[in-house]
Amino acid sequence: MKKIIAIDLGGTSVKIAIVSQQGQIIEKWSLPTMSQQKGQLIVPTIIEAIISKLEERKERVEDYLGIGMGSPGTILKDGSVKGAYNLNWVNPHPVKAIFQQEINLPFVIINDANAAALGELWQGAGKGCSDLVMLTLGTGVGGGIICQNRLIEGSSGSAGEIGHITIDLSNQFQCSCGKKGCLEAIASARGLTNLAKVLAKDYQGSSSAYQAFMVSQTIDAEKLIKAARAKDDFALRIFDEFTKYLGLACSYCANILNPDRIVIGGGISNAGTYLKEAIENHYQHFVFQPIKDQTQITLAELGNDAGILGAGYLLLLKESGK
Repeated sequence: MKKIIAIDLGGTSVKIAIVSQQGQIIEKWSLPTMSQQKGQLIVPTIIEAIISKLEERKERVEDYLGIGMGSPGTILKDGSVKGAYNLNWVNPHPVKAIFQQEINLPFVIINDANAAALGELWQGAGKGCSDLVMLTLGTGVGGGIICQNRLIEGSSGSAGEIGHITIDLSNQFQCSCGKKGCLEAIASARGLTNLAKVLAKDYQGSSSAYQAFMVSQTIDAEKLIKAARAKDDFALRIFDEFTKYLGLACSYCANILNPDRIVIGGGISNAGTYLKEAIENHYQHFVFQPIKDQTQITLAELGNDAGILGAGYLLLLKESGK
């Protein structure tokens, strides 16, 4: 049976895998993201790596069903990517056209958060579900929406931008997108620092986390959660606000979409059950009560493999006509 080449493109590294049609990762490897020169080297470097791997495995392109790829940014209908600022792809970059010029295989591309959602649906926390929303908590906040086993991309490919829901109206939290009050400006790794700056203004308690923040003016998510577990007062205040806004955002997703599951992924989700339970506690207060027991909040299960598997699954869906 033909295999799939799957790519998960990130700001610092590119993960590539050979995936079976049953969702098994046969082999995977990674390389640095060559984002210099306005990102012009990124796609050629990936293509070169794939061709080299096929030669190493003594395989031909005919042994593969196609290529699936997840990428930051907005995916246009022609397979170009724009607005992927960490890749230096500000204007539309013709990713699909370049691939199809060099490798004679079907090629599909999807936003990276959408890829992660598809991966969790196929082989992870959403397995067996038909309706799923995924939030990826990292440097920013990504989102992916699946309804009745179909990915919701919207009229211009920008559906699922849950990180840019305006969640706070105090105008205290500046987002990198230019707006104020976005979920991403509060509930991401960068958002934790924004929260700390606001909460530190009136803080008068005793806290080693507060003292460390006043020196560095930054918050490390892993250290913050460790301090909150240890009952550090300032860390607990930040963590409570952080999870409150995430619980509120999850309630919006549940009220509008009523998915089977809301899956929390990304680096910050490594905090595990401690994070999930805190989000759930706030969610229970905000969600429309008749549906609160129908939509479960759960942690992602696939880790860094979610995007790879989702990109591969997209290719499989497209080739099967779904």
